This record gives sequence, C-alpha cells and structure tokens, in this order.
Amino acid sequence: MKSHRLVVALFIAVMSLQLSARAELKVAAIFGDNMVLQQQMAVPIWGWATSNAEVTVTFSGQTKTARADADGKWLVKLGKLKASAAPQSLVVQVRELKPFDSASVTNVASALTNELSGLIHARPAESGLQITAVESTTTKTFTNILVGEVWLASGQSNMEKPIGNQPGQKPTFNAEAELAAANYPNIRIFKVEKTLAATPQTDLSKFKPWQECGSNSLDSISFSAAAYFFGREIHTNLNVPVGLVESSWGGTRIEPWTPPVGFEIVASQKKFAATQINATNKILNTKPTAIYNAMIAPLAGFALRGAIWYQGESNLMGTNQDNDYLQYADKMAALVGGWRAIWHEGDFPFYFVQIAPFKYYGAKTRRVNSPEMLPEFWTLQSQAARRIPHTGMVVTTDLVNNLDDIHPRDKASVGHRLALLALDETYEKEVVSEGPAFSEMKISGDKVVLEFEHAHGGLKSRDGQSLTWFTIAGADGKFVPAEAKITGKETVEVSSAEVKQPTAVRFAWAETAQPNLCNAAGLPAEPFRTDAPMK
Repeated sequence: MKSHRLVVALFIAVMSLQLSARAELKVAAIFGDNMVLQQQMAVPIWGWATSNAEVTVTFSGQTKTARADADGKWLVKLGKLKASAAPQSLVVQVRELKPFDSASVTNVASALTNELSGLIHARPAESGLQITAVESTTTKTFTNILVGEVWLASGQSNMEKPIGNQPGQKPTFNAEAELAAANYPNIRIFKVEKTLAATPQTDLSKFKPWQECGSNSLDSISFSAAAYFFGREIHTNLNVPVGLVESSWGGTRIEPWTPPVGFEIVASQKKFAATQINATNKILNTKPTAIYNAMIAPLAGFALRGAIWYQGESNLMGTNQDNDYLQYADKMAALVGGWRAIWHEGDFPFYFVQIAPFKYYGAKTRRVNSPEMLPEFWTLQSQAARRIPHTGMVVTTDLVNNLDDIHPRDKASVGHRLALLALDETYEKEVVSEGPAFSEMKISGDKVVLEFEHAHGGLKSRDGQSLTWFTIAGADGKFVPAEAKITGKETVEVSSAEVKQPTAVRFAWAETAQPNLCNAAGLPAEPFRTDAPMK
C-alpha cells in the first residue's frame, strides 16, 4: 500500500512537470498594449499556436474561439465594436491537450527500489491512474486599448518626414511649438521600421510598438508629421480615438510597395507580377514587392478605415530613358488595387498627395530631362484620382516656401487637406475638400473660356492679384503667357494678344509653378492642360 502511494505520487509529480510547460502562443506584432481597434467593422485578431490548439479571444464583452490550422495559424474576428475612449483589455488564451507521457514515469521509477518493481512496468490504469492527456494553457493580455478610427500612412520621404529634426532636412514649420502641444493620449501611433524581404512575411520583424501620442513619443520614433496632423484633425473632428500606423521609406519608388496581385490586375504592370528576389544576395529597396513583403504584407487584414499616401518623387526621377514615369497612373492603380485585394475590406478609402513644385530640371543637378516632366506627372496623379474609385488627391502647389527643397516644411496643411478628404468623403461631414478642377473648354473668337468643377462658393485669386501661370497656344502649338480673369463663379477667360485663334490652354505647366487660382475655401486649382484630355 505504501509503495502504491509512492507511485501515485510519482505520477502526480510527472504530471505537474507537464502542466508547467506552457502552450505555445504568439500574437501578430501589430497587436499590443495601447493600440486602437477599428470601430463599426469586423476586427480580425490572429497569431500562431500549436496545430489544432484552441484559441479564445475576449474583448469588450465578446468572446470568440478558433482552432489553429495545420501550420499553427489561428484567426478570430470580433464583431463590430463601438467607439470608446475607455481603456479596455484584450485577452488571448490558447488551450491544448498534451498526451500524458507514461514513459516518463517508467524512466523515473526505474531508479526506485526492487520492492516497487511489480508496479514500475504496470500500465497507469493498473496503478489506479487513468490519465491520457493534460491541459496546457497560455494567456496574453493587452491593456489600455481604445476603439476608434485606424489609418495606415505610407509613402516615401515626404510622408516619412517627422515634425522635428531629420538628417538633411529642415523641421516642419513651428516644430517646437507643435511638439510641445502634441498631448493627445487618445491618438495612438505605431511605426513599422525599414526592412526588406524576398517573399511576403507573416509577421513584422522591426517596429516601434503602439504608444500614446505625445511630444516624446512623436519625437523619439520620428513619427510622420503629415500622418500626425491628419490624425489629429480626424480625432478632434470626430471626437473618437485614432490609431495611426506608419510604414514609409524615403527615396523609394512605388513598385517595391506593390503586391503581386496588384501588378496582375493592371495590364501595363503585369511584367512585375512574377518578380523573383534572390534572398542569397543583398535585397535592394528598388526591387518590386521587396518593401511590400516586409512592411505591408504582415499588416494585411488589420482592421482599418483607410490609407493615406505621399510618394512619387522617385518615380519621376531616374526614369528618363524609358519614360516609365508616364505609367504612374497605372502604377497607382496596381498599388491601390493590390492593397485592397490583400486586406479583404473592399474599396477602402485611399487619399494621396500630389508631389510639390521643385526644381528637378532647373537646379544645378538635373534630376529629369525636361522642365515639363513634373507638370506631366501632376496630370498622371490627377488621372489616378479620377480612375481609381474612392480615392482623392491633395494639391500642394501653394504649400512650398523654397523651390530648392524637395521636402516642403508645411506638413500641417498637407495633413489638414488629407483630413478634409476623409471628413468629406469617408465620414460625410459635408466639408469642402477639393480645389477647382478643369472640366470643359469653349473657344469664343480669340478667347478661351474654361469651366471648372469644385468651385465651391466661387473661383477666386488667393492673393487678390491677377491670375497667374496660364499659357495659351494657337495652331502652331507654341504656348505663350496669357491673361486670365474670373468671369463667373465657375469660369475663367483666357487670352493673349499674340494668339488670335487659340486652340489650347495650359495651367501651372512648369515645375516651379505656384499659381493663385483657388476656390472660396482657399483650396488650390489642379494643374492641367487642355491639349491632352484627362482620362
């Protein structure tokens, strides 16, 4: 009897050892303390565990359960959440049944005295033990979580540019005061750090985790100024928490940010879809899909309202021989379509910034072949905004104080205008979000009458002076400076004594153009040319 009790105790000891081995559990890196979850839509939560393990997620009164697949991937979807600034906890628990290892008992018991030998080789049932498996659980708890609006901010250096110091750049205007005033605990920020991969990654490898927005956090991780100003305006107008995820990289083209599925859906870009990256060599950030693989793919599925984008300078430069920049509208369609395809949230809003005036051709170092390449690029960006559903574009021709600086310092206005698009189009707040856009041309004798949409209260001159940066041409195609005047709420009349029979007009058709035509809301008119119809 005494021996029997000793064996029972031995089994209990071994069972305790097995119970102490925690079940495997990993939650995707985008989830963490201080995060914001998207309101009013299903919210996927995912990670990895042992194959077939049961995973339970509890948040805001909801409990959802799933099983890990053969590869250990698990995913649950929380139902629609209500916006809340009250901190909550999200609990993830994995539960798995582990086979009871009776061999462990035999190995340990073999060291006992011979008087137990009759029991050592007995089956557990013969010793009064019927244990076949033990339950193992692991729990992760994330705290200080809010529910509100989540946006992804991406692009190259003008999106990456922080409020404060950045090597080789000047701070944004009023940087010190802006940082000092940036105390918004209900805005949360997350930054993906620069990294590349040959294939789409399942999780982020480099990132700055969720933090409450404050001067220290904004400055310490050099968070995007444009994204911050955008998020601040969304937060103050909607009075809900805002989560901002920044994934940007200065000096990068659009192709490395684009997933293969995006290239597949645009005929002119299919050549990039089969891009193979040799992981044994150094991966370059110019390689199609290389940034997407590491910095976007792991985020795909994280519930968000939409994305903001500021990029294009690198596609304009360095492509002079093959004129690849002329496909930028197609490249935008591939990017936006690709992101929407991998997110599985439908045509989520995508708002972007038209690149700013800059001396690409006129500076000492020529970065393009012609001073007209930038205005041509502007029209391609305008085409993208018209072609791609649920997108909008910010015009920046009036936001540059130094034409030799490719990083304009007024990022507050950029963020403001991006927010206007979101407030108007996404949140239906009926604010004016677009500047005048050319819609129709009529020739009347030696004059051209231009009609504009989005005049919103009437066309005006921003500085009260005569309208600038209009040119006009006759049949010879030679454009000369034109006199332009507002003749109605939505019309401008253009003429020149040098052109008796006009055929075409161009507006802001120069890389240094900073025209003064705007609407009553002060939003600038888009650059355009009538001799190349918008598509």
